[in-house]
Amino acid sequence: MNDKQLKWLSYITCLVMFFATFGGMVVTKTDSGLGCGQEWPLCNGKFVPAYTVASMIEYSHRAVSGMAGLAALASLLAFWRYKRERRDLMAYVIGTSVFVVVQAIMGALAVVKPQSAAIMALHFGFSLIAFACSVMLALGMRRLEQAKEPIGRKGLPRVSKGFRNFVWGTTIYSYVVVYVGAFVSHTDSREGCSGWPLCNGEVIPELSGGVGIAFMHRVAALLLLIVVAVMGHFAYWRNRDNREIQMLGLSATLLCLLQVISGAIIMGTMHNEEVYIFSALGHTLLISALFGVLCYLSVRVWQLSRPRESEMVQNHSIPSEKVI
Repeated sequence: MNDKQLKWLSYITCLVMFFATFGGMVVTKTDSGLGCGQEWPLCNGKFVPAYTVASMIEYSHRAVSGMAGLAALASLLAFWRYKRERRDLMAYVIGTSVFVVVQAIMGALAVVKPQSAAIMALHFGFSLIAFACSVMLALGMRRLEQAKEPIGRKGLPRVSKGFRNFVWGTTIYSYVVVYVGAFVSHTDSREGCSGWPLCNGEVIPELSGGVGIAFMHRVAALLLLIVVAVMGHFAYWRNRDNREIQMLGLSATLLCLLQVISGAIIMGTMHNEEVYIFSALGHTLLISALFGVLCYLSVRVWQLSRPRESEMVQNHSIPSEKVI
């Protein structure tokens, strides 16, 4: 397979992973997790289940998750065969494959035996990591193909270790916020705080039960917005010679801002189930996109903080990507 074919394979894998992650969100938001009963892989004892909304949602998610596993396997075999020397790409594709299997096993266990809210939140977290790895694989292949074009680019300057560490910390913290948000959903604490931006009309409400969980998520999301905005500021103004880093920083800031706004929309549609499902899905999709961008940015700042990587990129040397 040539690079163009591998690029499209990575795109397809990323797209299928997106639908698998999206399907998991739909299952959670519509409470369809037991739409097929406590059976796996069959649905209520049948290979093709009887039509009910819950069973079709759950069974469709299982089918798409199976396709995601096959796509990840195909990518793993193809990249192992044709790009084994590219350790960055191999890390992405291995991460996609490992975490798609882990989240599938956790999903099956959740059906067969009820799991705690903390474990279910972790299930979404693993799904998100698998999706983020597929995003990095697609972006990495796209950048590889572009690097081979004779367009006379300027060499990429190094990024500081301080900025690199800041990006890493932001990415790790974003995962914590994602986990807390998933915990809110699985503990049914979404109505713990009414109104926005205040929680039950108070700056600091009584922190008990669902109120404390929902308020903790709000505070964590606000802090994430501040941290990402500062990171985006440094990415843009201190990396003027690196358009890629600038755009990734701006994209992360915009996605984080939209994610906070979508949180406010959720509160406004809380008691309108027909609208709420769409606002909740949009909220989760935005944080998924944000995490994917931050993960890729984390890899790029690591690569560009290393003298050998920076120098070899300037010479358009392909072996420079053997890092991650």
